[in-house]
Amino acid sequence: MARWRAFWAEPTLRARAYLTAVICAGLFALVGAAVTKLDDVTVQHSRLHIPPSVMWLLVALVVLGEARPVLSRRGTDGASLGLAFAIAIYAVDCWQDAVFAQALAMLMSEVGRRHGWTRLSFNVAQQSVSYALGGLLFYALTDRYDAVVRISNVLGPARVVALIGTAGVVVVVNHVLVWLCVTAVRGVPFGLQVHRDGWRQTRASAAMVCLAPLVVGATIYHAWLLLCLLPAVYVVHGSSTERWEREWESKHDLLTGLPNSRQLRAEGDRALEEAARTRGNVAVLLLDLDRFKDVNDTLGHLTGDQLLRVVASRLSACVGSQGTLARWSGDEFVVLLPRVRSGQDALAAAHRIAECFTIPFQLEAYTLDLECSIGVAEYPRDAEDFEELLQRADVAMYQAKRSRAGIARYEAERDQNTPDRLALLGDLRRALAAGEIQLHYQPKVSFAAGQVVGFEGLVRWNHATRGFVNPEEFVQLAEQTGLMSTLTSYVVERALAQAAVWWRSGLSVPIAVNVSMRDIHAPNFVNSIQEGLAKHGVPPEALQLEITERVLLQDPQRAKATLERLDALGVNLSLDDFGTGYSSLVLLRSVPVREIKIDKSFVARLAHDAEDAAIVRSTVDLAHSLGLKVVAEGVEDEITWQRLAELGCDVAQGWLLAKALPAHEATAWLNRRALSVPPAPGRPAALPAAKPRPQVRTTRP
Repeated sequence: MARWRAFWAEPTLRARAYLTAVICAGLFALVGAAVTKLDDVTVQHSRLHIPPSVMWLLVALVVLGEARPVLSRRGTDGASLGLAFAIAIYAVDCWQDAVFAQALAMLMSEVGRRHGWTRLSFNVAQQSVSYALGGLLFYALTDRYDAVVRISNVLGPARVVALIGTAGVVVVVNHVLVWLCVTAVRGVPFGLQVHRDGWRQTRASAAMVCLAPLVVGATIYHAWLLLCLLPAVYVVHGSSTERWEREWESKHDLLTGLPNSRQLRAEGDRALEEAARTRGNVAVLLLDLDRFKDVNDTLGHLTGDQLLRVVASRLSACVGSQGTLARWSGDEFVVLLPRVRSGQDALAAAHRIAECFTIPFQLEAYTLDLECSIGVAEYPRDAEDFEELLQRADVAMYQAKRSRAGIARYEAERDQNTPDRLALLGDLRRALAAGEIQLHYQPKVSFAAGQVVGFEGLVRWNHATRGFVNPEEFVQLAEQTGLMSTLTSYVVERALAQAAVWWRSGLSVPIAVNVSMRDIHAPNFVNSIQEGLAKHGVPPEALQLEITERVLLQDPQRAKATLERLDALGVNLSLDDFGTGYSSLVLLRSVPVREIKIDKSFVARLAHDAEDAAIVRSTVDLAHSLGLKVVAEGVEDEITWQRLAELGCDVAQGWLLAKALPAHEATAWLNRRALSVPPAPGRPAALPAAKPRPQVRTTRP
């Protein structure tokens, strides 16, 4: 018994076993029909002896109808027009001829569609089995009890009812055999197939079944009326198919065949209404494919589309009839679970979906490993309507992606997409447009001579009602909402304008600004820098751009090309927050940076932590061996200054020297510095008047 269960647990073996069984049954049906047809005793009394030309016309119509399904989805499935004509053969001839006619029609249709031998054999076999069972039933209900069949009683009420009932059996057996095949081959649950296609195919098949008695009437009275019937059937077929196609496309994704966002919202609203009445729970799982963009960029969009179809098929099998799987957008899918008992059930479903990605995806030319991030949100715990539930699941998905946990449940305390945050975003847009964001300048001083070697421009925002807004807060908001490029352009423009003022007055010090990964990857970034330098009439060395290690890790070839263009332009590059990321020495050597900045987290504990001191010493030695200068951030006291000088650090920046100053104060500070006598070696260049306090700054503009 265990071995038998293991056999059916293997999809490939299960599919082969099922296909083999159906093909053998179809062959048996064809042989049985041929043998019984030779027995005149069993078939002679049931035949009306219609002219051979009429019989061949019916067979031709069966073949023609099989080639044009009714209510088909992109021409691949639906009820056959030939169903009405094949069923009519039951009444006017014999069930054996109906089996042969339908087998011939399916054979020609499959050959015309250039399907493989396995699919061709299965489809011919399942049609043969369906029509053979229907024929035996019709014979048992009618001909078996009639001494002779006359034209007068062919369309009697009893025979018409028997004919329609027999046709219903044919349709049901046919669809069940096909749906079981989809379950065995693709892994899509049988119940899900019935849910998706049952009502549609029932409507189409019922129309063809009801048409069968009319075909019988035209055949036995005036066969030429069949030709008059064809145009009407063709028009109805075309209009119904077109209507169904439009209806289907409005609710489904054309690439994967899954429900689209419109259909998902409709089902989600119904699920929440039912949950509100029954006090039940509804869960939404939003799934995003990790690094799917790399597949498109490397292998092309056609391969990416093929991968999405394979993923959709596997997810359909995983979700089954427990919920609704929809394609949300791009590489995102949504699973709606209308009836869950608790959040643990939703998380268990998310883990089952994640396990589906442990098996590589087999495409025609590639085998790809893929991972996903899943966000889970529940009603009524996390949201009161479906749109809000989707938004909560989206937030959880990004939490899972950032933490690399794979799965995350929505947590309100970690949700930064609050109304207050959205209001702050709107205020930030208006502040940038109105020029309310200021740039403060913090000096960088050389250890060797005590000279000012540059300034770093740091953004500051004094909100009209909120007061001082932490730069970390609104810069992170800009990065997450696509406003980063606008903020960077604003900061670079302000920095170049101030550099022009200083350089024209003889204060030739460069200004450094932070730029993000999106800026470096923007196609027109270098051109915008070049245009800004020309606009303000300052040399390229008046501007320094600080990047982080993330820039070197995300698409390093593209980042390298941009950085090389900036270096060729004459703009100095600095690697900020060194030691906090994961960049390799190979990348560090390959990009044209002129200096590295040791993160203040190492500098702050330098005088008291031997490990941090060792890290700083190693960093300084490494940078000097590569011909790079070293800048220490967060220098807060004289002891730290002295230790950095002993370790050979080149430049210091921090509150010990000066805080970040508005433009006019920075100008005054710089003028005083230019007139003062350089300090003795080993002493700080300048001390702030007030007691140093922790600096609030950001690693982005």
